[in-house]
Amino acid sequence: MSLKFLAEDDRPREKFLLKGKNALSDAELLAIIMGSGNREDSAVELGRKILASVDNNWHNLSLLQISELTKFKGVGRAKAISIATALEIGRRRAAQEVPEKIQITQSSDIYKVLQPFLGDLRTEEFWAVFLNQNNRILGKAKLSSGGINQSVVDVRILFKTALEHFSTGIIIAHNHPSGNLKPSQEDLKITKQISDAGTLLNIQLLDHLIIAQNSFLSFADENLL
Repeated sequence: MSLKFLAEDDRPREKFLLKGKNALSDAELLAIIMGSGNREDSAVELGRKILASVDNNWHNLSLLQISELTKFKGVGRAKAISIATALEIGRRRAAQEVPEKIQITQSSDIYKVLQPFLGDLRTEEFWAVFLNQNNRILGKAKLSSGGINQSVVDVRILFKTALEHFSTGIIIAHNHPSGNLKPSQEDLKITKQISDAGTLLNIQLLDHLIIAQNSFLSFADENLL
């Protein structure tokens, strides 16, 4: 649906979904926080008026008290608190350091990351870790769980998740509750399938770990990739 056919209060949300957050103006962002305007003004128009009163400066807006915000027609205490809360979240975010992503340099690094999740399980689970071009972890996810001796992964879901993380490399892992670290034929087969699929998508399979309670096997270390 074209944006021009939507009520103006709905357009910022739709624009966010269609074009992304960076496409929104300051007034549109503020309109989403408020949710609605008043009888005379849409949420976007009300947002413009509020921002104009503080020279279109978010810092100046954050200095306004609840009582000052509620002087604008259509801004009750609930909207004023929503605005103040959003600005406080922004302030706290700016004050925090960006956490450094864990870098994987050897198989034991990934074992330390995943052993707490997989080491003590009584049934098999299949996990994936998604990495950037510097082998720093972007995210991790459990992709499937199975019976006592097998867990099947959907390769399509694996790479869909990898693409969502914008990862250039992946490491897969599953546990053997029995403690036996020898790869099964199914382990070798799924590893090849994932490696081949990754080649097509330019997402490299860097390793496959079999994890037990106190030990692990790395396909990369054993030249099994």
